[in-house]
Amino acid sequence: MSQHHQRDCIEILIEKARGGQVSRRTFLQAMGLLAAVPLALRSGISWAADKPLVVVNWGGDALNAFRSAWTDSFTKSTGIPVRIDGAGPTEGAIRSQLASGRPSWDVVDVDSYSAMTLGRDKVLQPLDYSVVQRDLVAPSLSHEHGIAGYLFSYVIAWDSQKFGDNGPKDWADFWNVEKFPGKRTLYKWMNGMLEAALLADGVAADQLYPLDVPRALRKIDELKPHVLSFWGSGAESQQLMIEGEASMGAIWHTRATLLHEDSGGRIKWGFDHAFLNASSWGVLKDNPAGTAPAMQFIQHALQPAGQLKLFEALGNGPSNAATQQLMSAEQREINCASEANMKKQIFLDTQWYADHYSSTLEQYLTHLSK
Repeated sequence: MSQHHQRDCIEILIEKARGGQVSRRTFLQAMGLLAAVPLALRSGISWAADKPLVVVNWGGDALNAFRSAWTDSFTKSTGIPVRIDGAGPTEGAIRSQLASGRPSWDVVDVDSYSAMTLGRDKVLQPLDYSVVQRDLVAPSLSHEHGIAGYLFSYVIAWDSQKFGDNGPKDWADFWNVEKFPGKRTLYKWMNGMLEAALLADGVAADQLYPLDVPRALRKIDELKPHVLSFWGSGAESQQLMIEGEASMGAIWHTRATLLHEDSGGRIKWGFDHAFLNASSWGVLKDNPAGTAPAMQFIQHALQPAGQLKLFEALGNGPSNAATQQLMSAEQREINCASEANMKKQIFLDTQWYADHYSSTLEQYLTHLSK
């Protein structure tokens, strides 16, 4: 290798290191020349591995689940350390990170519509689809600023001690307090609840969007006297159902699965007429660990082996359909993202939520407080 060509190679690697695309260890391996190190150190490089990659999720059981599914194996294969922050990546918290001028977060586990909104507002950076294989998920599960890491559903759960095996079949039944008397619980943060109200009011599933919000709120008014609580956390929805306070609930399918197990089969549920949603990976603009390790982590998290581990730990549906090939028949039955179960459900419209979520949520919460 000529000295000029060698120098060019060194300069290219230095530029990649400056941009966070190359870790210190990778740089040294690629160079194979200790003599290059002083040059690199004089070149303003911020090594990708100098700071841990901070992945932010919603805490609780998800902390250990993410370690088992993704972060431990990612560190083992790349040498890049990862720290999981369970503070909860709400839109407000993510915006505050960037506004501080010294963000400490890198990769966030956020609702798909929030990733779209935050990307539009230049809070999240575009994903690098030369690193992240976009075709590992269905086209509807990715956009410029987010790609689905897992899926989950809002389902109808009911107490079979009160209704036997002939529980509610759809949202019209959920609203039918004469046929199915008893208290209900609905989600405090709106997702799927407006859709449920409109279906109960006779709107066809393929005519839901754009949502007729005033009509949905009027329908919720009909049910409000029978709603014991609008739950804000999965644990709260479980408690209401397991203790028999609510005889019917619109809850996450992951919690419904646990309720069925914990109640010895008393609490029943199904995917019929459920609402399917996706949680996406997003990367903060100017994230401290650098763009390259963040994109590498997302690519790692899309692989079937890790997605199966997350399913086994939390029940979240894999976004990579290839994961189903690793599942047993029993696992596929309770996988919200299986081909059979997806046919029974309605996918929440990401674009509608990105455009209308904040203003509509304010209306919804105000309405609930009346």
